[in-house]
Amino acid sequence: MKLQTLLSYLHDFTIYSGENPTITSIEMDSRKVTKGALFICIKGFTVDGHAFASQAVANGAVAVIAERYVNVPVPVILVRDSKRAMAVLADAFYGQPTHKLHLIGVTGTNGKTTTTHLIEQIFRKAKKKTGLIGTLYTKIGDETYEVQNTTPESLVLQKTFKQMVDAGVDVAMMEVSSHALHMGRVHGCDYDVAVFTNLTQDHLDYHQTMEEYRLAKGLLFAQLGNRFDHTRPKFAVLNNDDSSSEQYKRMTAATIITYGIETESDIMAKAIDITPSGMVFTIVTPTEEAQMQTKLIGRFNVYNILAATAASLASGVSLSTIVEAIGEIQGVPGRFETVDEGQNFTVIVDYAHTPDSLENVLKTIREFAKRNVYVVVGCGGDRDRTKRPIMAQIAVQYADVAIFTSDNPRSEQPEAILQDMEDGVRGQSYVSIVDRKEAIRYAIHQAQAGDVILIAGKGHETYQIIGEQVLHFDDRLVAREAIKEREVSC
Repeated sequence: MKLQTLLSYLHDFTIYSGENPTITSIEMDSRKVTKGALFICIKGFTVDGHAFASQAVANGAVAVIAERYVNVPVPVILVRDSKRAMAVLADAFYGQPTHKLHLIGVTGTNGKTTTTHLIEQIFRKAKKKTGLIGTLYTKIGDETYEVQNTTPESLVLQKTFKQMVDAGVDVAMMEVSSHALHMGRVHGCDYDVAVFTNLTQDHLDYHQTMEEYRLAKGLLFAQLGNRFDHTRPKFAVLNNDDSSSEQYKRMTAATIITYGIETESDIMAKAIDITPSGMVFTIVTPTEEAQMQTKLIGRFNVYNILAATAASLASGVSLSTIVEAIGEIQGVPGRFETVDEGQNFTVIVDYAHTPDSLENVLKTIREFAKRNVYVVVGCGGDRDRTKRPIMAQIAVQYADVAIFTSDNPRSEQPEAILQDMEDGVRGQSYVSIVDRKEAIRYAIHQAQAGDVILIAGKGHETYQIIGEQVLHFDDRLVAREAIKEREVSC
C-alpha cells in the first residue's frame, strides 16, 4: 500500500505532500523493522519509541509516524496521538479484518478466559472455524501462538485478525482487559457481541478507584456503536446479578441480553446441583429450556456458562448445540485444574488472584471437601497493595490451613508483600513461607486422606517474576513433583 493511500485514512495529522513510498509492513518495535516498513513511535511507560526512529530507518523503515520531530532521512508524519493513529493505520493496512469476522469480546474481572473458551467450543460444535485471543494464547483454528498481554496492542490485534480472515475463520472471541480499553488498544475492533462477566476489586494500582475501573470496562459497551443495523445487529450481554450492569445498560445502544441466577433475566440457571464431579442445572431462555450437564464445578462457572450461552444464542447458535458442547468440555488450563498422581487427597490449581475469585473458589471447595482445606496463596508485586490483607482474610476465613507465599514479587521484596498480607490477619492462624516451591511442598506433605489443597494465583502461568528475572515456574509441575517425592519418602 502506498504511504499517501494509507495516510488518507488518518484525518488528524500534519499535512504531508512529500515522497510516496510503498509500505510493506507497519512496526512499533524498531528491532522488527524490515525494508519498506512504516515505523510508529510509541511512548511507553519505560521506553519512548521516538528514541529508536534512527535505528528503525537503519533497518529499512521508509517513513515514520511520530508525535514530535525526529531527525531521520525519510518522511516523518506528525500526529497528536501515535497510539490512536496506529489503531487507524493498522485497521486500514490489514483491510479492516474485523468487518469480515463475527467478533465477540468478553470483559470483566473474573471469568474471561473460561467464558471465551466455552464460546470457542460452542462454535466449534456448531461447525464454525474459530479464532481466540486471550490470557493463555492466541489460537487460529487448531494452531496456537504465545501472547504477551491478555489483549495485545492494536497493531498486533489487527495483524492477528487479518491472519484469521486469511485462514477462513468465521467467529473470533477475545478477552478484553480494562487496561486495553483504557489505553485504546481495541480501537477499530468492530465487535458484534460484548460480554460482561463481573466486576470486583482488581487493578487499582492502575485505575486508582473502583469507579474508574468500572468506567474502563464500560468502554467496551459504549464502543459497540450507536447505529442500528438490521443486517448486523449488536448485542450487549450483561450479568444481571452484578450491579455494574445497570451502568453498562445506559452506556450502550446495542440490544441487551441479560443473564443471572438471582435476578430475573433473559437467560437463567435454575435448580443448580453441584457435586465434586460436575454440575447439573436447568437453563431457561425466553423461548425454551434444557438440562445442562457439565464437568465444570462451582457457582462461578454457572455464570460463565450463562454468559457463553447468551453470547452464542445472540450469534444464532441453537440451545441444543450449546448444551451438547458444554457437556463435552473437560476444563480450561489453570482454572480449577486438578493435579492427579493417584494420591488420596485433592490438589487444585487455579488462577484466582483477586479477593472475589479466591472466595468463589474456596467456597466451591467447601461444598465438597470431606476434611481439611489448605490454600497456598500470594499477591503480586508492583500491583494493588490494598487487596493483600483482604486476600489473606479470605484465605484464613475459608481454609483450615492458610499458607502465604510469593506470587510474582517483581521489584518488591517478597517479605514485604507477605507483611502486607499478614497485617490483615494478625492474631489468627496462618503459615508464611516465602519460597513458593517450599510452600507447595509444605501443603502437600501435610495433607491427609480426603484433604483438599488449593494452589491459587498463578494457574496456567509457567513463570515467576523475581526482580528483573523471569524464571520457569509451573504450580502444576511443582505439585506433581512434591506428590511423587512424598510417595517415595513414605
